[in-house]
Amino acid sequence: MPRGRYLLYDTHDHTPLGEEHFHCAPGPSGWRYVAQRTTPSGDHAGSVDLALDELGRPIRLELNAAGWQVRAAALDGVTWVRTDATGAHATENNAPAHAFTGTSPAFLVATARLLRLAPAAPATRVRLVAFTDPVLAPRTLDQSWALLAREAHATDNGPLTVDEYQVTALDTGEQHAVHLSGDVVLAAPGIELEHLESPPSVFA
Repeated sequence: MPRGRYLLYDTHDHTPLGEEHFHCAPGPSGWRYVAQRTTPSGDHAGSVDLALDELGRPIRLELNAAGWQVRAAALDGVTWVRTDATGAHATENNAPAHAFTGTSPAFLVATARLLRLAPAAPATRVRLVAFTDPVLAPRTLDQSWALLAREAHATDNGPLTVDEYQVTALDTGEQHAVHLSGDVVLAAPGIELEHLESPPSVFA
């Protein structure tokens, strides 16, 4: 069960946005990721709880941030309920999308797990509903993902397989690289792996 800490920062000026303290693990029905988020000063800033089925589909997502909560799942596309702290302003929505995304590193692992790309295969288009900071506002977007390379690196605990993805935002054409090893993000825009207590899980 990988357990560790990600540093989150602004991709434009590298201003620290906080940390995400996480643990995750594959199980008999899929994969689960749980995290607590803190501000740069160490105050609690929210939480992430994401569970995928064995095909990589989001069967449960719960996000909390800035007094807002989102509960979501893959249902008739994807469906979510967004509510404020009092529950007075709950809204339910649905979109013809494949999964969810946001600033948590969990979503990069989840999208890669959903697509299950092969190295050098053509890029695959995916439609996602993004919950944007700071108030978890939903926005539908389209990306394409391509697995550029898969390499094994020697470590003290045995070989570590690293996948390099190229992710393209189809509305702007902006491209960026994402490096994953199992269920851990090694590097991605706005994300830095600061600490990892145990090796990444290996998906079957």
